[in-house]
Amino acid sequence: MSLKTPLGRVLGLGSAKEGTDHWWGQRVSAVAMIILGSWFVYSLLRLDSLTYLDVIRFIGVPLNGILLSLLSITLAYHSYLGVQVVIEDYVHAPGTKVVSLLLSRFAHAFVAIAAVYAILVIGIGS
Repeated sequence: MSLKTPLGRVLGLGSAKEGTDHWWGQRVSAVAMIILGSWFVYSLLRLDSLTYLDVIRFIGVPLNGILLSLLSITLAYHSYLGVQVVIEDYVHAPGTKVVSLLLSRFAHAFVAIAAVYAILVIGIGS
């Protein structure tokens, strides 16, 4: 028996005890994507042209490579959170839900790692 009120027991926690973390993760990653996405669009518009060599030179600048890596990681994380919600809401078979969540996590991690790797290869090679 607990001496806490029902409200006190669940305050700040969803039914899975991580609802607020998920909500905050979506909001913070959305704000980060707005900032980084705006920087990315502005930077591309400032380029003389979008030829292969100009874009490679752009990615080769250390600050641009770091910000582009942050954008890639943030995009993958925000996408993962959104896909997780869709899977949890619409996939009802327990086994299928677990497998879908695992595949989603690995796919998003793979995409983020591949993007950062590509940016590093371009940045170091140029």
